[in-house]
Amino acid sequence: MNYDNLKLKNQICHRIYTASNAMTRVYRPMLKELDVTYPQYLVLMALWDEDNISIQKLIELTSIDGGSLSLMLTKLEKKKIIKITKDSTDKRKRIISLTSHGEILKDKAVSVPEKMWSCLESLEYEDALELIALLDKMNCDLNKQK
Repeated sequence: MNYDNLKLKNQICHRIYTASNAMTRVYRPMLKELDVTYPQYLVLMALWDEDNISIQKLIELTSIDGGSLSLMLTKLEKKKIIKITKDSTDKRKRIISLTSHGEILKDKAVSVPEKMWSCLESLEYEDALELIALLDKMNCDLNKQK
């Protein structure tokens, strides 16, 4: 029997796992200045791109599960970064929007991507674009398995 496919060094999943952990570690001090966690930062980036959206739309944009997102939104609301209101056409829906504090954080966060790029010395911009495309393909394939 050939067990090469069980060797850790041959695993894509392990590389993605370690890269994700390393990236989150590098982001941590940058996001500490904003007083947000990495998942909260993802929510904010989605809202900075498209404000006043439903929770369902936010789930689609961030790929964060509803239970985790609900807790996160409560924390962001307590920090007065977002507000949660009932949809005017459907009272069962909740709309998430940025507060003025959430908008101010956007100005503070504008340097975060540049700081992150400075940590990726061996990655060219074209490499990053290719990596994004490959990961998008991979996520598409894996999400079909649900």
